[in-house]
Amino acid sequence: MSLLTLDQVSVAFGHNPLLSNVSFSAEAGERVAIIGRNGAGKSTFLKIIAGEVIPDEGVIRVEGGMKVAQLPQELPDANGKTVREVVSEGAGDIHDMLQRYNALLADFDEANTDELANIQHELDKRQGWDLEQRVNHMIQRLALPADKLMSELSGGWRRRVILAQALLTNPDVLLLDEPTNHLDVPTIEWMEGQLKQFRGLILFITHDRRFLENLANRIVELDRGNMLSFSGSLAGFLEFKEKLLEEEERANALFDKKLAEEEAWIRQGIKARRTRNEGRVRALKALREERKERINRQGQAKMALESKEKSGKLVAEFKQVAHAFADKTILRPMDLVVNRGDRIGLIGPNGCGKSTFLKILLGQLTPNEGSVRQGTKLEIAYFDQLRAQLDPEKTVADNVGEGKDTLEINGQNRHIIGYLQDFLFPPERARTPVKALSGGERNRVLLAKLFTRSANLLVMDEPTNDLDVETLELLEELLMNYDGTLLLVSHDRAFLDNVVTSTIAFEGDGVVREYVGGYEDWLRQGGKFPEESSQEVDKPVKAEKKAEKVEKVEKKPAPAKVKSKLSYKHQRELDNMPETIAKLEDELERLAEVTSAADFYAGDQEQVQATLAQLTETEQALENAMERWVELEEMQNG
Repeated sequence: MSLLTLDQVSVAFGHNPLLSNVSFSAEAGERVAIIGRNGAGKSTFLKIIAGEVIPDEGVIRVEGGMKVAQLPQELPDANGKTVREVVSEGAGDIHDMLQRYNALLADFDEANTDELANIQHELDKRQGWDLEQRVNHMIQRLALPADKLMSELSGGWRRRVILAQALLTNPDVLLLDEPTNHLDVPTIEWMEGQLKQFRGLILFITHDRRFLENLANRIVELDRGNMLSFSGSLAGFLEFKEKLLEEEERANALFDKKLAEEEAWIRQGIKARRTRNEGRVRALKALREERKERINRQGQAKMALESKEKSGKLVAEFKQVAHAFADKTILRPMDLVVNRGDRIGLIGPNGCGKSTFLKILLGQLTPNEGSVRQGTKLEIAYFDQLRAQLDPEKTVADNVGEGKDTLEINGQNRHIIGYLQDFLFPPERARTPVKALSGGERNRVLLAKLFTRSANLLVMDEPTNDLDVETLELLEELLMNYDGTLLLVSHDRAFLDNVVTSTIAFEGDGVVREYVGGYEDWLRQGGKFPEESSQEVDKPVKAEKKAEKVEKVEKKPAPAKVKSKLSYKHQRELDNMPETIAKLEDELERLAEVTSAADFYAGDQEQVQATLAQLTETEQALENAMERWVELEEMQNG
């Protein structure tokens, strides 16, 4: 049964139709990737489902009582709130009621007795009293620093905090807009595993092709107001889409030929006009209207990056360079040579020291030990992942041109409007303030600004965030043909594999090594992230509890030597608990693999529902076993 249905929904901003009579339905267990060009309406589509945007036409139907949670595209504010407070806010008005209830109790007044009673009744009815327990569970599950301020966290940690906020209410539908932005690779891989176990409906937008391939069991593309749905892999979809576009081009060519013939006919001499068929004239008018309404597919961006003057053969050299802060070792003694033309990827958990490493390499920071030799004739261009180089109040043209109408690009003068059209910004969009753009469009603005400068050393910090697949592939091609030197910080595994010639990996405790090739090559050569990275987020909470309890049971003396308060039956039950829980977890893992298969929901619906019911029962049995284990141990310990 469909959790969500959109029937003939239309949305347009000005003359730009984002959705045109679109119909869509989805069920629990589906993980739907929403793809399309930047500005095609992907985020708007999610906002319609969340109820934040009202469509111009059409009907939206949701299953009764369905809960929707979302992970927004932008990072949460780095403010003075604690992580616990921000996660708790995910409960909405329940959080607000608890805050009010505690405030009234702290400053008790008999005049507020009725309000206290009403709040208490509402919290009883909505199971609001266990909010703190649910918040604690979510914080533990996502390995969050509960008492730290948001202002103390990196972008990746703040992203994880709002994911915890979204999951707090155990929603039926989860909306994710670029969930991997600002996350490190270990956390991305951990998130994939967590989302595969989510039993509701997931609708997500992502630029990360590896994440999409690993998670999606259905792909929906938005293109020029239309929606195309495909069950299968991204590679299969792209092949299918290419055939559709070829058919569309052939149909358009035939249409244009017929229109040209009819236009030639209508312009014939006076004799032809006297005898012309009025029905044919009306048909020509209809053809003209159809051609006018046709929305041509947006062209590809045209990017070009120039290196006017080559740097010296040596870009930078480390000799036994080491660096540490008071409480953390960033880099143990290391030798490194960066030559002209190298394309080097930097990978590692958030906060491991990649930015510090770059500052040392670029001569912006002096290391504690060792020496750094800079190359000659270096011209550096820097791409900032947080887009700090853009003024949101200024237009696209003002940001890129910095007040100038013309730019010198590859030795030729270009008008700023014409240059921006190469980056898919038509004239009216080029005059739009940056604050009104989507995330992907803002990234294209930053790329356009970056490419106005000649550079022979390009430093890019997460350049792929929010870019559509076609622009990503174009950027890959540009960087592979770039004759300068590239230093690339990225958590996009596919992008790294396609672009870099070597990888510098931060493997924990200040150990930094260089490997030949990209991310997959690093794995094949035995590379791995430190176990302490991301506070071991790759371990499910229940598995951690199980391991802790197994260790505790194994370390206990034999029951005969212990003064146990348990009966023989209860003691046997407690002794068998680790094995029982292990079997349930193995069964849960097996069922999760079955339901995550791409063709699972296309099978017999009775079997699908039976498997899902078995999955739910196993989850409940595991929860009950865990609770019983705790209960038995408490009985034993008195």
